[in-house]
Amino acid sequence: MTGHHTMIQSLTGADLKEVRPLCWSFLYFFSLLCGYYILRPVRDEMAIEGGVQHLPWMMTATFATMLVATPLFGYVSARVSRERLLLTVYAFFASHLVGFFLLMSIHVAPQWIARVFFVWLSVFNLFVVSVFWSFMADIFRPEQGTRLFSIIAAGGSTGAMVGPLVTTGLTYVVPIPALMLVSAALLGLCWFCIRALDQWSNEQPGHARAHVMERRGQAIGGSMWAGMRLALSSRYLLGICAYLFLLTTTATFLYLEQTRLVGEQVASAQGRTRLFAVMDLAVNVLTFLAQLFVTGPMISRFGLASALVLLPAASVVGFAVIGAMPILVSFILFTIVRRVGEYAIAKPAREVLFTVLNREEKYKAKNFIDTAVSRGGDAATGWIVNAVKAIGIAAMQMTWALIPVAFVWGWLGWWLARQEERKRVEQAQA
Repeated sequence: MTGHHTMIQSLTGADLKEVRPLCWSFLYFFSLLCGYYILRPVRDEMAIEGGVQHLPWMMTATFATMLVATPLFGYVSARVSRERLLLTVYAFFASHLVGFFLLMSIHVAPQWIARVFFVWLSVFNLFVVSVFWSFMADIFRPEQGTRLFSIIAAGGSTGAMVGPLVTTGLTYVVPIPALMLVSAALLGLCWFCIRALDQWSNEQPGHARAHVMERRGQAIGGSMWAGMRLALSSRYLLGICAYLFLLTTTATFLYLEQTRLVGEQVASAQGRTRLFAVMDLAVNVLTFLAQLFVTGPMISRFGLASALVLLPAASVVGFAVIGAMPILVSFILFTIVRRVGEYAIAKPAREVLFTVLNREEKYKAKNFIDTAVSRGGDAATGWIVNAVKAIGIAAMQMTWALIPVAFVWGWLGWWLARQEERKRVEQAQA
């Protein structure tokens, strides 16, 4: 076992005492995203089957669901311990997957189930990933997050590579509803990882000393509306809100236009599903490689600002390219570059921003930002695009308008990195 630990240390740069939690975190995120990516190609095909023109309605329904779910999450998290909170969230979503399996198997209102599933998977993805990263920001120190988060994120990318392959293979031997049970089983595996990590965290002497009693089973506390209040009362958290909103706005515009072009130019449902699966696989392979070999060294050498600014800078170039060449291939290539940049670099860097916050901010404010703000950006962008097209402005004209938006987004990334560094120094001096 020592030999294995030494090999992991040499590959990841982790200290000996960090190897065990790093492996559990890697497996946790692998299981989580593998379960999600088993279902994602199905969701994207449902978006086209339901009509691209109806996507703003489905995005609005997702946002409305988030507005209800976020205070409920705040209510529960104020009254239960960290471990129980995490286990409850995953059991809650696993039970839904069993329900979808039953409803799809007996063909109850298939069109409505398809629409509900699109909304549900959009909520599920943000919620479970947000809770995962809240947990990571809670158990690892800022310095550890800078070194280890890209490796942990690679666990998710590995799961994201395996998920589409599982979907492709299983659909030859089992019906699509059975995929729900496979995803639910992977959520069950997350339970074991959570319990192991919570135990390791409680064993750490002097780790986040202000929260020792909380780690022994005390609830996070606060009110059910604390997430929204905290996010809106802090300049730092408002900056994170704005950064994520601009990221979401630009990504949603790209998704809407790409989905429209795919629906127009790829005739069969099977062909569209295969295209989405191939794109997912390409994104996840490139993301995995970047997380292992690019993200950590880049942040260590050039600082957090470089990782937060890179995606906006790439978006400036990408929007210029699709503005000049508005064809499907350009959209697909830009989408792949964007998603790799987001998952491999911007996402781990954004999670580091939360390591300098207190526990209530890490769970409640972060959950509000990751869910309500993100899906609010989706819904707003969908309706804005529809409204702008209704008055005769072409999508390509909107593309050029997003270039200055990306510049503002990049400046926000630089500012947030400066603020994170200042907070980290203040904590070290306290």
